[in-house]
This record gives sequence, C-alpha cells and structure tokens, in this order.
Amino acid sequence: MPAVTSRGRGRRTISEINMVPFIDVMLVLLIIFMVTAPLITPSMIALPKVGKAASQPQNPVQILIDKDEAIQIKFKTDAVPSNVRNVVADIVRMEPAVKVTKVGEQAVPVVISADKSIKYETVVKVMDGLQKAGVSRVGLSVQTGN
Repeated sequence: MPAVTSRGRGRRTISEINMVPFIDVMLVLLIIFMVTAPLITPSMIALPKVGKAASQPQNPVQILIDKDEAIQIKFKTDAVPSNVRNVVADIVRMEPAVKVTKVGEQAVPVVISADKSIKYETVVKVMDGLQKAGVSRVGLSVQTGN
C-alpha cells in the first residue's frame, strides 16, 4: 500500500522502493547457505596412477616425436623415420599385427613418446590417425617422478 502524504494541494505518492522485505529474504538465504555449505562434501576424482600395470607389453611399436616434430618409429630393432601424415601407414606396413584381425588375437601395442615441448596437437593427430586406421592398443609413455 503506497504511502500517501497530504499537503494542501492534493495527494502525492512516495516513489521509493521498500528495501526491508528484500533484505529479509537475502538474510534468510544467507543463513540457509551458511548452514548447508559445511554439509556438502567435495567430490573426489579417481586419477590413474603411473606404474600400476601388471606387466609391460612385449615388443611394443614405439613412436618417438622429437622437439622439432620429427617422428621416428621403432619396432624391435628397426627404426624408420616418418612424418605426421605418413606415420600410420608406416606403422601398419612395418607391423600389420597392430590391428586385430581375428577374434581372441592380441594386438601389438603402440606407445607414443613425445617431447614435452612439442604442441599437443601433434600427438592428437597421431593418435587420431591410429584410431582411424583401426589400431586398438595405443598408449602414452610417461616419465615417473620420484
């Protein structure tokens, strides 16, 4: 109900906003948040651990990406230089067993070792090419810190 003042000439309404209900609602919300905040437990993320594998794979195909994005493919004793565009074709040509062709047959793993100063995009391009070629076992090599 607007407040009305009467001064000789007529009625005028006061055009001010009543802040008391707004403040009351804000204080109630503040108290609710202060009471419920300690009850909320932070979510825990289960991160993978390095070095927990049961056994290392035998004779993996290694892709080494140097700091100047030069790629070298190593399998057993062979080492072949390559580039980002041809790395998948070179791997499949070197070792066709990286792709599983029969049910129950284990694929040869591919391990990517990249220098930490290269662009992440280069590693993703190699991984994407391997995935499109049907290579099922791809891993990233990491250095364990002690």
